[in-house]
Amino acid sequence: MPTDSDSTAAGRVAVVTGAGSGIGRAIAGELAGGRHPVALLDRNGEAARAAADELAAEGARVVALEVDVADRGNVDSAVEKVRAELGSVSIVVTSAGIQESAPFGEITADSWRRILDVNLTGTFHTIQSVLPDLVEAGWGRIVTISSSSAQSGAPDRAHYVASKGGVIALTKALAFELSPKGITANTIPPSIIDTPMARAEEQPGQMIDLEVLATMTPVRRTGTPHDVAAAAAFLCTDDAGFITGQAIGVNGGWYL
Repeated sequence: MPTDSDSTAAGRVAVVTGAGSGIGRAIAGELAGGRHPVALLDRNGEAARAAADELAAEGARVVALEVDVADRGNVDSAVEKVRAELGSVSIVVTSAGIQESAPFGEITADSWRRILDVNLTGTFHTIQSVLPDLVEAGWGRIVTISSSSAQSGAPDRAHYVASKGGVIALTKALAFELSPKGITANTIPPSIIDTPMARAEEQPGQMIDLEVLATMTPVRRTGTPHDVAAAAAFLCTDDAGFITGQAIGVNGGWYL
């Protein structure tokens, strides 16, 4: 969580996608706890509103919006509402994502398109929509949530891995292009994080049980959404101004 040393960065409006649960929810909470007004965007509007209500009860200034990041019009409309209710955006964290498992030969064109539309194109839509605010301010923080599977590969997830690899590459390109404008761009590729999405994959046997994976992790536990949120929040501070174009692994030592 940002500390008093980061007071100059406090109060900057943040947009977090996928903020209704899991990693996105934790990041929204971390930023709100650091005194940032936060817009929680999620395809599940009910979950976003519930998360926002919890943060508001703690004194945070928040707004919840039901948004499909794969729909550019939907994203642009949401960003306009954020500007109207909270002000110009300075921080954007793209955590919205979906995944599914299938052998490469069985991935349909529709499935391939759906995964890339949300994970990669949704990241593009969100960042591009808020970018004018960051450029005008001459200060901005972009944090994307990718995946360690894009660094290592993974079986039965070629479409997911490709989409997250694209997120890493996009982030590096943005860092190179936007750094002269006072905007940093970094990505966090988590490994095994205990989230509702990970637990859902556990049920049909698509993934090894998280408890088993914990024993295989150098730190001997799975990650938590807070682990990722703490790293993301730091990357959104003034203290992180010399960090850009980096893939900051929050992975418990899996890929040293």
